Amino acid sequence: MDIQVTTRPVRDVQCDAFIVGVARDEKMGPVLPTYAATVDRLLDGLISGLFTDGEFKGNLGEIVTLHTMGHLATRRVIVVGLGAQEKVTTQSIRRASAIAARHAQETGAHHLALALHWNTLSLDEEQSIQAQVESALLGLYTFRKYQHTEHNGNGKGVSQIRVLVEGTDKGSYEQAIYHGRVLAEATNFTRDLVNEPPNVLTPSELAHRAVTMAKHVGLEHEVLDKAKIEELHMGGLLGVSQGSAKPPRFIILRYQGAPHGTEKGLALVGKGITFDTGGISIKPAERMDEMKGDMAGAAAVLGAMQAIALLKPSINVTALIPTCENMPSSTAYRPGDILRIMNGKTIEIVNTDAEGRLILADALSYAAKEGLSPIIDLATLTGGIRVALGKIMTGLFCNDEQLTNEIIAAGRIAGEKFWPMPLDEEYKEQIKSDIADIKQTGGRYASSVTAAKILEQFVGNAKWAHLDIAGTSYLDSPKPYQEKGSTGVGVRTLTELVLRLAE
Repeated sequence: MDIQVTTRPVRDVQCDAFIVGVARDEKMGPVLPTYAATVDRLLDGLISGLFTDGEFKGNLGEIVTLHTMGHLATRRVIVVGLGAQEKVTTQSIRRASAIAARHAQETGAHHLALALHWNTLSLDEEQSIQAQVESALLGLYTFRKYQHTEHNGNGKGVSQIRVLVEGTDKGSYEQAIYHGRVLAEATNFTRDLVNEPPNVLTPSELAHRAVTMAKHVGLEHEVLDKAKIEELHMGGLLGVSQGSAKPPRFIILRYQGAPHGTEKGLALVGKGITFDTGGISIKPAERMDEMKGDMAGAAAVLGAMQAIALLKPSINVTALIPTCENMPSSTAYRPGDILRIMNGKTIEIVNTDAEGRLILADALSYAAKEGLSPIIDLATLTGGIRVALGKIMTGLFCNDEQLTNEIIAAGRIAGEKFWPMPLDEEYKEQIKSDIADIKQTGGRYASSVTAAKILEQFVGNAKWAHLDIAGTSYLDSPKPYQEKGSTGVGVRTLTELVLRLAE
């Protein structure tokens, strides 16, 4: 994708679709930022007239297409609503930019010009530019590689974006574009991984793509095979994987942004179940195909590491990804088994469909042994979090109040929402076992909480946060600004968190 800034006058910008944003004021009517106002003047008040006639209200994401009839170099202008003037934020701009770009692509545009700028005391031009570019690329995303007739085979597909600027600080504008592009491309890399079919994205293939990405961006990398996993006594990962013909892998990526510092840095841990049948406790057939997305936590960590390596914060970050399949067979682990995790603790198996906490326990133990802190894990861990929070919020479990606040703040910058969940000690009663150190599940009630309490037993003294993305990692149907399938949730929040911690 060719993305550049341009200072050309509005009249002379050549593109297939010129995108401007407008807001509304409940008393004053339309609020037209600089570029929208210029387009309105060049088109003899056409945008203002739409407001006056009630054809366009400026609601967030509302779209109208204007044909310029030779008054501008572009053939058409896409006007997109930013919502109420006093509520315009980077998230408003993200939503509007993604919707407009997606609409432009679906109607045949190849070259776009973005001019949704909004400059207030709380939102500067660089933030606005980053948000536009980031979300345009997210909105343009599709996953059609396995279709015989390509989605863009009839001439569709955006290949060029120009971002209009008025100032002279070209360097800061280009940096804003770069930052937005890095975050969007890392998120789309994650979405590709999650959307891949499970016969393609096996544990070995996930490891291969992690290493390929690491080499490309300059990350240190290591992949542990089954023999090494056995040597480390990772009983959770070995137990879950033993029913599959595909061997497990343990992926380690390292970013050394502060190689001479005294701190080892933080750990990002991602659940990498490339397909989850439920094992012996097999899932219903309905919607089992979506269980290819049970590695969304691992994919998000990989995407974040790609972005971190390119943005180069002064901090050390280690990614740890246990990956395997959970399959039923004569060799599969069973309800009633007891598995010993890397740190020596034992877990009584109750339901083989609660496998994510077992492989994460090994990875968390590894992070604790290395002295990494904070440790942040992402996992499509429980259906219970979907019951509690739906598809809007990611459940946040954390043993440190400051880290909780940092994650929520990073999510706010990234446009992703997190809700703090309890880790009260009384919940630990539900995971007591009569014959092992821990019982694998705590039952139906507070299931997402008791799953987090299990993970807590393997982090040692580290600051730790667990992000349950089971409700937010996947869309069942497309939205005006997003493709059906993987959302890539967590990539931008983790990246922003690391940038904040580095500062």
